Amino acid sequence: MAVRSLQLAAAFLCIFNAGSFPLDPQTAQPATCGYESCHATRPDMLNVHLVPHTHDDVGWLKTVDQYYYGDRNDIQHAGVQYILDSVVDQLLKNPDRRFIYVETAFFYRWWKQQSSSMQQTVKQLVNEGRLEFVNGGWCMSDEATTHYSAVIDQMTMGLRFLNDTFGPCGRPRVAWHIDPFGHAREHASMFAQMGFDGFFFGRLDYQDRARRRTMREQELLWRASDSLAPPVADLFTGILPNGYNPPPGFCWDQSCDDPPIRDDPDLEDYNVDDVVQRFLAIANSQALVYKTNHIIMTMGSDFQYENANLWYKNLDKLIHYVNAQQADIGTVNVLYSTPSCYLQELHRANLTWALKTDDFFPYADSAHDLWTGYFTSRPALKRYERISNSNLQTCNQLEVLGGPGSRQGPFGKGDSQTMKKAMAVAQHHDAVSGTEKQHVADDYARRLADGWRHCQVLVSNSLAALSGSSAERLYCDNLNISVCPLTEASKQFSVNVYNPLARPVTWPVRLPVNGTSYVVSDAKGKSVECQVVPVSAATREVRKNRGFAVNELVFQVQAPPLGFTTYSVSLLQDGPPPASTRHRTPTAIQNKFLRVTFDPDTGLLSSLSNLETKQTIKLTQNFFWYNASDGNNSLSNQPSGAYIFRPNSSTPFIISRTARTESVQTAALQEVRQSFAPWASQVVRLYSDSRALELEWTVGPLPIQDDLGKEVITRIDTSIKTSEYFYTDSNGREVLQRKKDFRPTWILWQSEPIAGNYYPINSRAFIKDDVDQLTVVTDRSQGGGSIKNGSLEIMLHRRLLYDDVRGVAEPLNETSSIFPEGLVVRGRLLLSLDRPPSAADAHRPLAQEVVLQPLLTFTDGALPPNTRLEFSGLQAALPPAVHLLTLTQWDEDSVLLRLEHQFQSWESKLNSQPVTVNLQKLFSTLELLGVSELNLSANQWKDEMRRFHWTPQTGEQPPLKKFQDASVWEVTLRPMEIRTFLLRVSLRQS
Repeated sequence: MAVRSLQLAAAFLCIFNAGSFPLDPQTAQPATCGYESCHATRPDMLNVHLVPHTHDDVGWLKTVDQYYYGDRNDIQHAGVQYILDSVVDQLLKNPDRRFIYVETAFFYRWWKQQSSSMQQTVKQLVNEGRLEFVNGGWCMSDEATTHYSAVIDQMTMGLRFLNDTFGPCGRPRVAWHIDPFGHAREHASMFAQMGFDGFFFGRLDYQDRARRRTMREQELLWRASDSLAPPVADLFTGILPNGYNPPPGFCWDQSCDDPPIRDDPDLEDYNVDDVVQRFLAIANSQALVYKTNHIIMTMGSDFQYENANLWYKNLDKLIHYVNAQQADIGTVNVLYSTPSCYLQELHRANLTWALKTDDFFPYADSAHDLWTGYFTSRPALKRYERISNSNLQTCNQLEVLGGPGSRQGPFGKGDSQTMKKAMAVAQHHDAVSGTEKQHVADDYARRLADGWRHCQVLVSNSLAALSGSSAERLYCDNLNISVCPLTEASKQFSVNVYNPLARPVTWPVRLPVNGTSYVVSDAKGKSVECQVVPVSAATREVRKNRGFAVNELVFQVQAPPLGFTTYSVSLLQDGPPPASTRHRTPTAIQNKFLRVTFDPDTGLLSSLSNLETKQTIKLTQNFFWYNASDGNNSLSNQPSGAYIFRPNSSTPFIISRTARTESVQTAALQEVRQSFAPWASQVVRLYSDSRALELEWTVGPLPIQDDLGKEVITRIDTSIKTSEYFYTDSNGREVLQRKKDFRPTWILWQSEPIAGNYYPINSRAFIKDDVDQLTVVTDRSQGGGSIKNGSLEIMLHRRLLYDDVRGVAEPLNETSSIFPEGLVVRGRLLLSLDRPPSAADAHRPLAQEVVLQPLLTFTDGALPPNTRLEFSGLQAALPPAVHLLTLTQWDEDSVLLRLEHQFQSWESKLNSQPVTVNLQKLFSTLELLGVSELNLSANQWKDEMRRFHWTPQTGEQPPLKKFQDASVWEVTLRPMEIRTFLLRVSLRQS
C-alpha cells in the first residue's frame, strides 16, 4: 500500500474560489493561482513588472518577537503583524493588485491569530494569485555560514506549512534571496532540487555586476553541481536591478521621503507628467542592461507596507498614468506582477543564457568593502548553532525510534517542534551569520537552549523506552570546558552514547572527575582502556567557577549505527595515579596512523606524517592577528565590523614566536599543551585510534588596550606546492576550487589582498599538490584563505571597536556576565594528511562526525537489572558513501527519510560510485508499509515535479536521464544525490 493514500495527499489539492474578481470584464475567466494568474503582457512593448514586497528580517536589530509585534520601535520602526493586516486589506480593494510574502516564520504567527473568516479571505487571495508566497522557507537563510542539512530542514518546515494550509496555490515557484551577503553554489543546487523554476537575489560583487550589466548577463543559468547530471541542479538566476529597493524617487512607504503622485490638475503641485517621464527614463535605462522586453522592479524594502494604502494608491496611479500616456504611440507597458510571472515571461522568450558554474563569494559592494568578516563573526553562536543542529537530528531520530512513548513518557511530554523552530530561525541571514545586535544574538541562543530543553525530555523518554530503564538521565552541555557535576562527584555512573550517524563511530570521551583512577566497562562488561589526566590551566581559566574537577577521565567509545551503547564507570580506591604533565616539548607524538614532530626550541609543530601512506610534510602552525581598520586612512574610511573584514595591513602580527609547553603522554592519548599568550593557547592532541590530529584552540579575551580591534587567525604553513590554489566546501557539501586574486567569472582588480581572498569554510578546507593533501575540518563555519603558497589560514575570533556602517549601529565587541572583559572562544580543528586521489575517503566521514557528534547522557549509580545496554536502529550499517541525512516523524503513521550520497563524482575511486539501498532492510525497529518519493523539500511528489528548462549559451540542452530503481524498495543513489521518502511505518514488536 503506497504512502500516497495518506491524508497528506489531500494537502496537495487546491480548492479554487468561484467568487473571485475577474481582472478585466472583457476577458473574465475563472480565477486561478500560479502562472495562470499572471496579468497579460504586451509582446510589442517593454513590460515593466512591478513587484510589491516587504523584506522582513527574522531578527536583526530587534528580536523576532519584537519585529512581529512592533515592539522597541525606538530601535527600528517595524511591526510585521501590521504589514500583513494592511496588505490583505488593500489587496481586497483592487483585484489587479499583487503582493509577495517570503518569511513563513512571521506568516505562521499571523495566520494563527486570524479568525476563520479572515483565513478564508486570505485563502481566496492566494487561490487567485493576488497574494503569492516566494521562497517559502521559515526564514531567508544565510548562504555562507549555514550547513546544508539545517537549510533543508528550515525550508521543509516553511514549505510544509504553506502546503498544508493552501495546497498547490501556496507553493512558491521561485527562490528569493534578496538580502544574503553572497550566494553559495550549494544553495542553488538545493533550490533546484526543491522544484523552484528560478532564483532571484539582490547582492553581488560590484565588479561582477558592472561586467554583467555591460554584457547583459544579469540573468543566467547557474549549473550548481559538477556531479548531478544537468539539469537536476540547473537553476535560472536573476539579479535584481536595485538590490531589493524601488528605483530612486519611487518609494511610497511611510518610511520614505519621495513625493507622492499628485494628480489633481487644478493643484499647483501637479506632478504626473514629471513622474511619468522619470519612470520611463528609468525603465528604458534598465532595459538596456537586460536581455528581453521584460524588466522587474521591486517596489518595497525593509518592513515596508505597514500602511499599504500609501504604496498601493501611488502604484495604482503610476500604472494608470504611464499606460495611458503610452497607449497609442508608446513603447512601455506597466503592470502589477510577481517574480514568478516575470520568470514565466523570460522562459517564454526562449533565449539562451550565460552559464555559471562557480559561486558568488566573496561579496564586495565597493573596492575596500569586502563582506567576509561575517564568515567568522560571533564564533560562539556559530558553534552553538552547529551543536544544536546535531542535537536536533538526534532528537528527531529518537522520536521515530522510540515511538509514541518518546513524546509522552516517564519524564513528561517531549517536544521536537520547539527545537525545529529555533533552529529554523537561527538559519536567518542575520542570525548564524553573526550580523545582528548583541541582544538579538542572545535571543537566538536562548531559543536554541529552550528548544534543547524540550528535546531533552523527548530523548530521555525515548532512551527509557529503548533501554527498558526509567532511571533519570542527566545532560552535560559544558564538557568542552570540563564541567559535569555528576561525573565530578559520583563514584559510579554510566554513560549512554547515542550515535546519530548510520555507521559505527569511534569517539573520544573526556569527562571531568576528581578521582585519580577509574575502571570503565563497555556494554558487554569488557574493560576499556582509560586514562586520568590533569585538567589544563587553560581549561581551569575558561570554566572559572562553573566546575571544580581537577582531572579528566579519557577513553574511546565505539557506538553502533543510529543507536546507543552504554559504558559503566567506577572509581578505584587504590588504582594507579593519574598521568603527570611534563614541562618540556616532546620531540614527537605518534600513534599507529600519524606522527607529529615539534621544534624543541620554539615548541611549535614542525612536521606531520601519515604512517600508513608513508608521506611526510613540513608543517608549522601558529596564531596571528590582523589589526582592524578604524576607518581613518587614505584609501577608504571603511572600518572592520560584523559584516566587513578590513585589516589595516596585509601582514598579520604574530602572537608569539614560541610556545610554552607541557605534555601528557599515555597509551590512550598524547597531547602537547601550548601557551602563546594569556589570551591564546592550544592543545595538540592525538588519540590512540585517530587518523586525524586535533588542535583544540582557546582564544580570548582579545586585548584592546591599544584601542585597535583584532581579528585572530591560525595559520598552517606547509611544504605542499599549492600554486595559489586551495579548496573549500559549499555549505558542507560539494567542494569548490579557489585561487588567490582570481575570480572565474571576471578579471579581478584586487583592492583588499587579505579580505578579498577569504571564503566561507563551513566544514572543511584543504590544500594539495600531486602528492599530498592536507585537509582541515572545522567545528563551525569560519572564514579562511590561502594567502601564501602552501599555507591555509582560518579566522577564529573577532573583536572590533567600530561599527562597519551596514545598519547594526554597534561594534562587534562581545562580552558576557561570565566574561565581562571580553568573550573567550574554544574550538577544534582536525588535520588529516592523505594522498589526493583518496583523501575524500577520509575527510568526508570525518567532517560528518564533527557535524553529527555522539550525544552523551549520564545516569548516577548502577543501572537497574535487565537494562538494555546497546541498541541500533538499523539492521546493518549503511555503505560508506551513504549518509542518513534525515529521519523525522511526519505524522502519527509516517516518517520522513532522506538518504544522501556524500561523495562527488570525481572524489574517490572507491566511493564515487552508485550505491543501492534496500529500504525494507534498513531499520531494525520499524516495519515499512508504504513508500513514496518526494522532492528535496518534501512539498511535491517527485514524479509530479515539473520545472522550466533553460538553454545555456553553449547551445546544449542536456536530457534529464531517468534512472530506474530495481524496485520500489531498492533505491539507487548516485554521487551527490539526495533522495527523500515518505515512509508509512509501524513499530516492530520486540
